[in-house]
Amino acid sequence: MSEKSEKDIPVNIYRPASPFTAKCISNEVLVRPGAVGDTRHVKFDISGGSLRYLEGQSIGVVPPGEDKNGKPNKLRLYSIASTRLGDDLDGKTLSLSVKRLEYKNEAGETVKGVCSNFITDLKPGDDVKLTGPVGKEMLLPDDPNATIIMIATGTGIAPFRAFLWRMFKEKHEDYKFNGLAWLFFGVPTDTTVLYKPDLEWLAYKHKRNFRYDVAISREQKNAKGEKMYIQNRMAEYADELWEVLQKPSTHTYMCGLRGMEDGISEFMTKTAEKNGAVWKDFEKQMKRDGRWHVETY
Repeated sequence: MSEKSEKDIPVNIYRPASPFTAKCISNEVLVRPGAVGDTRHVKFDISGGSLRYLEGQSIGVVPPGEDKNGKPNKLRLYSIASTRLGDDLDGKTLSLSVKRLEYKNEAGETVKGVCSNFITDLKPGDDVKLTGPVGKEMLLPDDPNATIIMIATGTGIAPFRAFLWRMFKEKHEDYKFNGLAWLFFGVPTDTTVLYKPDLEWLAYKHKRNFRYDVAISREQKNAKGEKMYIQNRMAEYADELWEVLQKPSTHTYMCGLRGMEDGISEFMTKTAEKNGAVWKDFEKQMKRDGRWHVETY
């Protein structure tokens, strides 16, 4: 990365001791009828301060109230789902994709995630305390001709929505993407494919520069007749992916639940072996070259 762009990365403009107060503008349900769970696209007004961010960064949300020890609730980090221009293209908004966390514990009691429930319950006009932005791991390369492979599960799609909107939905003087963006997206059911109409439209409109492959674990079967997970979908393109990974201008990004890493690693290990390489060594080299980017939680 050039020295200039290194300096241009905004980090911790707002810290937990003095967060920025944003306002909720809108809160839209992202999943379709029949889907399990509740995932939202929440847009905030960040005008009136000096908060700015880049695609691939995360923002801290400080939920109001106290934890069980009487201490103020700790902030939670969320990947930003909008480009630096925001959804309204005026640089005054920031959006998140947030799934409501709710589960039964061993005692049969319902446990609710403090921050995810706070965000998914927000109404337009509500105040939200934000910190950050943080993160340099998931930034896009400056090269507009790069190959960008994106591997996402669930709300891990957030940074890739930002990437794709910047590449294909916005017009930029200083950045015209002309490479290949290839998204692999793993979800349980078709009703939980977040941003589905947009992604399908982009894939239709930009056939030369955008490929989109979805793995729907509960509704599709892999070659062995088992559930179709993201690594099974990638395996259908194993030779092509391996070839693409050899190019020094290829960057691979992975975002979603930590559990996805094992399956991807297993697939990559087999593919590397078939090509006479050791995946762990190759992965280390890609990390050193700054072209293997992982953010899982």
